[in-house]
Amino acid sequence: MDKIIGMGNALVDVLVTLPNDSLLKQMNLPKGSMQLIDDDRYIQIKSVFDTMHTERSTGGSAGNTVKALAALNVQPGFIGKIGPDAMGDFFREDGIRRGIDMKLLKSKTYSGVASTFITPDGERTFATHLGAAHTMHAEDLYADLFRGYTYLYIEGYLVQDHDLILRAMQLAKDEGLQVCLDMASYNIVAENIDFFEFLICRYVDVVFANEEEAKALTGKEVEDALDEISSQCSIVIVKLGAKGSVIKKGTEVVQIHTSQEQHVVDTTGAGDFYAAGFLYGLINGYSLNKCGMIGTVLASAVIKSVGTTLPKQQWDEIKLNIEELVQG
Repeated sequence: MDKIIGMGNALVDVLVTLPNDSLLKQMNLPKGSMQLIDDDRYIQIKSVFDTMHTERSTGGSAGNTVKALAALNVQPGFIGKIGPDAMGDFFREDGIRRGIDMKLLKSKTYSGVASTFITPDGERTFATHLGAAHTMHAEDLYADLFRGYTYLYIEGYLVQDHDLILRAMQLAKDEGLQVCLDMASYNIVAENIDFFEFLICRYVDVVFANEEEAKALTGKEVEDALDEISSQCSIVIVKLGAKGSVIKKGTEVVQIHTSQEQHVVDTTGAGDFYAAGFLYGLINGYSLNKCGMIGTVLASAVIKSVGTTLPKQQWDEIKLNIEELVQG
Protein backbone atom coordinates (compact mmCIF):
# COMPACT_ATOMS: atom_id res chain seq x y z
CA MET A 1 0.00 0.00 0.00
CA ASP A 2 1.19 3.52 -0.81
CA LYS A 3 2.00 5.82 2.14
CA ILE A 4 0.90 9.38 2.94
CA ILE A 5 2.55 12.09 5.00
CA GLY A 6 0.65 15.21 6.01
CA MET A 7 2.12 18.62 6.74
CA GLY A 8 0.40 21.45 8.57
CA ASN A 9 -0.07 23.50 11.72
CA ALA A 10 0.44 21.28 14.77
CA LEU A 11 -2.41 22.41 17.01
CA VAL A 12 -4.00 21.02 20.15
CA ASP A 13 -7.75 21.62 20.34
CA VAL A 14 -8.79 22.58 23.87
CA LEU A 15 -12.56 22.60 24.37
CA VAL A 16 -14.47 24.07 27.28
CA THR A 17 -18.23 24.17 27.80
CA LEU A 18 -19.44 27.45 29.30
CA PRO A 19 -22.57 27.99 31.43
CA ASN A 20 -23.24 31.36 29.71
CA ASP A 21 -21.67 34.05 27.50
CA SER A 22 -20.03 36.11 30.26
CA LEU A 23 -16.52 34.68 29.85
CA LEU A 24 -16.59 35.44 26.11
CA LYS A 25 -17.41 39.07 26.91
CA GLN A 26 -14.69 39.15 29.56
CA MET A 27 -12.17 37.82 27.01
CA ASN A 28 -13.46 40.17 24.30
CA LEU A 29 -14.22 37.25 21.98
CA PRO A 30 -17.24 37.88 19.72
CA LYS A 31 -19.55 34.90 20.00
CA GLY A 32 -19.25 32.53 17.04
CA SER A 33 -16.05 34.16 15.78
CA MET A 34 -12.74 32.56 14.77
CA GLN A 35 -9.76 34.70 15.79
CA LEU A 36 -5.99 34.38 15.71
CA ILE A 37 -4.57 35.55 19.03
CA ASP A 38 -1.10 36.65 20.20
CA ASP A 39 1.01 35.37 23.11
CA ASP A 40 -0.50 37.74 25.68
CA ARG A 41 -4.10 36.77 24.92
CA TYR A 42 -3.17 33.09 24.85
CA ILE A 43 -1.58 33.37 28.32
CA GLN A 44 -4.75 35.12 29.55
CA ILE A 45 -6.99 32.35 28.19
CA LYS A 46 -4.64 29.62 29.44
CA SER A 47 -4.78 31.02 32.98
CA VAL A 48 -8.58 30.78 32.87
CA PHE A 49 -8.57 27.30 31.31
CA ASP A 50 -6.19 26.07 34.04
CA THR A 51 -9.03 26.55 36.55
CA MET A 52 -11.71 24.80 34.44
CA HIS A 53 -12.53 21.32 33.15
CA THR A 54 -11.32 21.10 29.56
CA GLU A 55 -11.07 18.40 26.89
CA ARG A 56 -8.03 18.10 24.65
CA SER A 57 -7.51 16.52 21.26
CA THR A 58 -4.97 16.85 18.49
CA GLY A 59 -6.11 19.17 15.73
CA GLY A 60 -5.11 21.34 12.83
CA SER A 61 -6.44 20.73 9.32
CA ALA A 62 -3.79 18.29 8.06
CA GLY A 63 -3.57 16.88 11.58
CA ASN A 64 -7.25 15.93 11.43
CA THR A 65 -6.77 14.27 8.05
CA VAL A 66 -3.78 12.27 9.24
CA LYS A 67 -5.57 11.28 12.45
CA ALA A 68 -8.49 9.92 10.41
CA LEU A 69 -6.10 8.03 8.09
CA ALA A 70 -4.42 6.50 11.14
CA ALA A 71 -7.83 5.28 12.36
CA LEU A 72 -8.11 3.45 9.03
CA ASN A 73 -4.82 1.66 9.84
CA VAL A 74 -2.66 3.10 7.05
CA GLN A 75 0.18 4.39 9.31
CA PRO A 76 0.57 7.92 7.90
CA GLY A 77 3.23 10.46 8.83
CA PHE A 78 2.95 14.07 9.98
CA ILE A 79 5.30 17.05 9.72
CA GLY A 80 4.72 20.00 12.05
CA LYS A 81 6.37 22.08 14.75
CA ILE A 82 5.74 22.05 18.51
CA GLY A 83 7.11 23.82 21.58
CA PRO A 84 8.79 22.48 24.77
CA ASP A 85 5.59 22.30 26.82
CA ALA A 86 2.77 20.00 27.94
CA MET A 87 0.68 20.76 24.85
CA GLY A 88 3.57 19.79 22.57
CA ASP A 89 4.13 16.58 24.55
CA PHE A 90 0.42 15.78 24.26
CA PHE A 91 0.41 16.36 20.49
CA ARG A 92 3.43 14.10 19.97
CA GLU A 93 2.32 11.31 22.33
CA ASP A 94 -1.25 11.26 21.02
CA GLY A 95 0.02 10.89 17.46
CA ILE A 96 2.42 8.09 18.37
CA ARG A 97 -0.38 6.29 20.23
CA ARG A 98 -2.49 6.43 17.06
CA GLY A 99 0.28 4.92 14.95
CA ILE A 100 1.34 8.14 13.21
CA ASP A 101 5.00 8.67 12.32
CA MET A 102 5.44 12.01 14.08
CA LYS A 103 8.19 14.01 12.35
CA LEU A 104 7.98 17.01 14.67
CA LEU A 105 10.31 19.99 14.53
CA LYS A 106 11.06 21.84 17.78
CA SER A 107 10.49 25.51 18.63
CA LYS A 108 11.27 27.52 21.77
CA THR A 109 7.81 29.09 21.94
CA TYR A 110 4.44 27.76 23.14
CA SER A 111 2.90 24.93 21.11
CA GLY A 112 -0.08 25.91 18.96
CA VAL A 113 -3.47 25.76 20.66
CA ALA A 114 -6.98 26.22 19.26
CA SER A 115 -9.13 27.23 22.24
CA THR A 116 -12.79 26.41 21.65
CA PHE A 117 -15.60 27.82 23.77
CA ILE A 118 -18.97 26.04 23.57
CA THR A 119 -21.99 27.97 24.91
CA PRO A 120 -25.31 26.37 25.98
CA ASP A 121 -26.92 27.12 22.60
CA GLY A 122 -24.26 25.00 20.86
CA GLU A 123 -22.44 27.99 19.36
CA ARG A 124 -18.66 27.58 19.11
CA THR A 125 -16.17 30.45 19.48
CA PHE A 126 -12.53 29.91 18.49
CA ALA A 127 -9.34 31.63 19.65
CA THR A 128 -6.33 30.13 17.88
CA HIS A 129 -2.77 30.73 18.99
CA LEU A 130 -0.50 29.33 16.27
CA GLY A 131 2.56 29.56 18.50
CA ALA A 132 5.27 27.09 17.49
CA ALA A 133 3.31 26.09 14.37
CA HIS A 134 3.83 29.59 13.01
CA THR A 135 7.62 29.26 13.43
CA MET A 136 7.94 26.40 10.93
CA HIS A 137 10.03 27.80 8.09
CA ALA A 138 11.57 26.62 4.83
CA GLU A 139 15.03 26.14 6.36
CA ASP A 140 13.58 23.63 8.87
CA LEU A 141 12.77 21.13 6.12
CA TYR A 142 15.08 18.45 4.73
CA ALA A 143 14.74 15.54 2.29
CA ASP A 144 14.61 12.71 4.85
CA LEU A 145 11.27 14.02 6.18
CA PHE A 146 9.61 12.98 2.92
CA ARG A 147 11.54 9.83 2.08
CA GLY A 148 9.58 6.56 1.98
CA TYR A 149 6.21 8.18 1.21
CA THR A 150 4.14 8.24 -1.98
CA TYR A 151 1.93 11.26 -1.27
CA LEU A 152 2.40 14.58 0.54
CA TYR A 153 -0.82 16.18 1.77
CA ILE A 154 -0.47 19.90 2.62
CA GLU A 155 -3.07 22.15 4.22
CA GLY A 156 -3.56 25.47 2.44
CA TYR A 157 -3.15 27.46 5.65
CA LEU A 158 0.61 27.09 5.13
CA VAL A 159 0.40 28.94 1.80
CA GLN A 160 0.83 32.23 3.62
CA ASP A 161 4.50 31.31 4.04
CA HIS A 162 5.43 31.01 0.36
CA ASP A 163 9.01 29.87 0.96
CA LEU A 164 7.91 27.11 3.35
CA ILE A 165 5.34 25.55 1.04
CA LEU A 166 7.60 25.85 -2.01
CA ARG A 167 10.44 24.09 -0.20
CA ALA A 168 8.12 21.32 1.01
CA MET A 169 6.76 20.69 -2.48
CA GLN A 170 10.20 20.82 -4.09
CA LEU A 171 11.67 18.34 -1.60
CA ALA A 172 8.64 16.07 -2.00
CA LYS A 173 8.93 16.11 -5.79
CA ASP A 174 12.67 15.41 -5.56
CA GLU A 175 11.81 12.29 -3.53
CA GLY A 176 9.21 11.21 -6.12
CA LEU A 177 6.07 12.04 -4.12
CA GLN A 178 2.77 13.21 -5.56
CA VAL A 179 1.57 16.44 -3.93
CA CYS A 180 -1.99 16.91 -2.66
CA LEU A 181 -3.11 20.42 -1.66
CA ASP A 182 -6.19 21.37 0.31
CA MET A 183 -7.10 25.01 -0.34
CA ALA A 184 -8.17 25.51 3.30
CA SER A 185 -10.11 28.79 3.11
CA TYR A 186 -11.58 31.00 0.38
CA ASN A 187 -10.05 34.16 1.88
CA ILE A 188 -6.55 32.62 1.84
CA VAL A 189 -7.10 31.65 -1.81
CA ALA A 190 -8.34 35.16 -2.66
CA GLU A 191 -5.25 36.73 -1.07
CA ASN A 192 -2.83 34.35 -2.86
CA ILE A 193 -4.43 33.64 -6.26
CA ASP A 194 -1.28 33.97 -8.36
CA PHE A 195 0.72 31.81 -5.96
CA PHE A 196 -1.96 29.09 -5.85
CA GLU A 197 -2.06 29.07 -9.65
CA PHE A 198 1.72 28.72 -9.78
CA LEU A 199 1.76 25.84 -7.26
CA ILE A 200 -1.03 23.93 -9.01
CA CYS A 201 0.54 24.34 -12.42
CA ARG A 202 4.08 23.46 -11.28
CA TYR A 203 3.88 21.03 -8.34
CA VAL A 204 0.39 19.90 -7.32
CA ASP A 205 -1.12 16.61 -8.49
CA VAL A 206 -4.35 16.52 -6.45
CA VAL A 207 -6.41 19.59 -5.45
CA PHE A 208 -9.11 19.62 -2.75
CA ALA A 209 -11.39 22.69 -2.71
CA ASN A 210 -14.90 23.64 -1.72
CA GLU A 211 -17.24 25.70 -3.90
CA GLU A 212 -16.15 29.04 -2.44
CA GLU A 213 -12.44 28.23 -2.77
CA ALA A 214 -12.78 27.04 -6.36
CA LYS A 215 -14.65 30.22 -7.24
CA ALA A 216 -12.11 32.40 -5.41
CA LEU A 217 -9.34 30.83 -7.49
CA THR A 218 -11.01 30.88 -10.91
CA GLY A 219 -13.86 33.40 -10.63
CA LYS A 220 -16.12 30.68 -12.07
CA GLU A 221 -18.95 28.42 -10.94
CA VAL A 222 -18.30 24.76 -10.09
CA GLU A 223 -18.41 23.12 -13.53
CA ASP A 224 -16.19 25.70 -15.24
CA ALA A 225 -13.91 25.99 -12.20
CA LEU A 226 -13.46 22.21 -12.26
CA ASP A 227 -12.47 22.32 -15.95
CA GLU A 228 -9.99 25.14 -15.40
CA ILE A 229 -8.24 23.63 -12.39
CA SER A 230 -8.14 20.12 -13.85
CA SER A 231 -6.34 21.42 -16.92
CA GLN A 232 -3.37 22.20 -14.63
CA CYS A 233 -3.16 19.03 -12.48
CA SER A 234 -4.15 15.37 -12.32
CA ILE A 235 -7.21 15.24 -10.04
CA VAL A 236 -9.54 17.98 -8.74
CA ILE A 237 -12.13 17.45 -6.02
CA VAL A 238 -14.70 20.18 -5.31
CA LYS A 239 -16.70 19.59 -2.12
CA LEU A 240 -20.28 20.84 -2.25
CA GLY A 241 -21.31 20.45 1.40
CA ALA A 242 -24.71 18.77 1.77
CA LYS A 243 -24.89 18.41 -2.03
CA GLY A 244 -21.91 16.03 -2.09
CA SER A 245 -18.85 16.52 -4.27
CA VAL A 246 -17.68 16.47 -7.87
CA ILE A 247 -14.38 15.00 -9.03
CA LYS A 248 -12.51 15.34 -12.32
CA LYS A 249 -9.50 13.52 -13.73
CA GLY A 250 -8.73 14.13 -17.40
CA THR A 251 -12.05 13.71 -19.19
CA GLU A 252 -13.60 11.63 -16.39
CA VAL A 253 -16.11 13.48 -14.20
CA VAL A 254 -17.74 11.84 -11.16
CA GLN A 255 -20.62 13.27 -9.12
CA ILE A 256 -20.94 12.03 -5.52
CA HIS A 257 -24.24 12.52 -3.70
CA THR A 258 -24.76 12.52 0.07
CA SER A 259 -27.62 11.11 2.08
CA GLN A 260 -30.45 13.59 2.43
CA GLU A 261 -31.02 12.52 6.06
CA GLN A 262 -27.76 13.70 7.59
CA HIS A 263 -27.93 14.79 11.22
CA VAL A 264 -25.48 17.68 11.63
CA VAL A 265 -24.07 18.37 15.11
CA ASP A 266 -20.77 20.06 14.22
CA THR A 267 -19.23 20.56 10.77
CA THR A 268 -15.70 21.00 12.18
CA GLY A 269 -13.32 18.70 10.31
CA ALA A 270 -15.79 17.62 7.61
CA GLY A 271 -13.46 18.67 4.78
CA ASP A 272 -10.43 17.19 6.55
CA PHE A 273 -12.18 13.84 6.98
CA TYR A 274 -13.44 13.86 3.38
CA ALA A 275 -9.82 14.26 2.25
CA ALA A 276 -8.77 11.36 4.49
CA GLY A 277 -11.40 9.10 2.96
CA PHE A 278 -10.54 10.11 -0.59
CA LEU A 279 -6.81 9.60 0.01
CA TYR A 280 -7.48 6.22 1.62
CA GLY A 281 -9.22 5.19 -1.59
CA LEU A 282 -6.42 6.62 -3.68
CA ILE A 283 -3.61 4.70 -1.93
CA ASN A 284 -5.65 1.52 -2.26
CA GLY A 285 -6.06 2.02 -6.00
CA TYR A 286 -9.85 2.40 -5.94
CA SER A 287 -11.87 4.18 -8.64
CA LEU A 288 -12.58 7.91 -8.36
CA ASN A 289 -16.19 7.06 -7.57
CA LYS A 290 -15.22 4.83 -4.65
CA CYS A 291 -12.63 7.36 -3.43
CA GLY A 292 -15.33 10.05 -3.34
CA MET A 293 -17.84 7.76 -1.66
CA ILE A 294 -15.36 6.80 1.07
CA GLY A 295 -14.62 10.51 1.58
CA THR A 296 -18.35 11.10 1.98
CA VAL A 297 -18.65 8.26 4.53
CA LEU A 298 -15.97 9.89 6.72
CA ALA A 299 -17.30 13.44 6.35
CA SER A 300 -20.84 12.27 7.15
CA ALA A 301 -19.56 10.53 10.28
CA VAL A 302 -17.58 13.40 11.78
CA ILE A 303 -20.44 15.93 11.49
CA LYS A 304 -22.51 13.79 13.87
CA SER A 305 -20.11 14.50 16.75
CA VAL A 306 -18.63 17.49 18.54
CA GLY A 307 -14.98 17.77 17.54
CA THR A 308 -12.92 15.40 15.42
CA THR A 309 -12.13 12.57 17.83
CA LEU A 310 -14.52 9.70 17.16
CA PRO A 311 -15.03 6.70 19.46
CA LYS A 312 -13.89 3.21 18.42
CA GLN A 313 -17.48 2.05 17.90
CA GLN A 314 -18.03 4.79 15.31
CA TRP A 315 -14.78 3.90 13.53
CA ASP A 316 -15.88 0.25 13.45
CA GLU A 317 -19.09 1.34 11.71
CA ILE A 318 -17.10 3.50 9.26
CA LYS A 319 -14.81 0.59 8.38
CA LEU A 320 -17.82 -1.67 7.83
CA ASN A 321 -19.38 0.92 5.51
CA ILE A 322 -16.12 1.23 3.57
CA GLU A 323 -15.86 -2.54 3.23
CA GLU A 324 -19.39 -2.71 1.82
CA LEU A 325 -18.60 0.11 -0.61
CA VAL A 326 -15.43 -1.51 -1.84
CA GLN A 327 -17.09 -4.89 -2.36
CA GLY A 328 -20.23 -3.39 -3.93
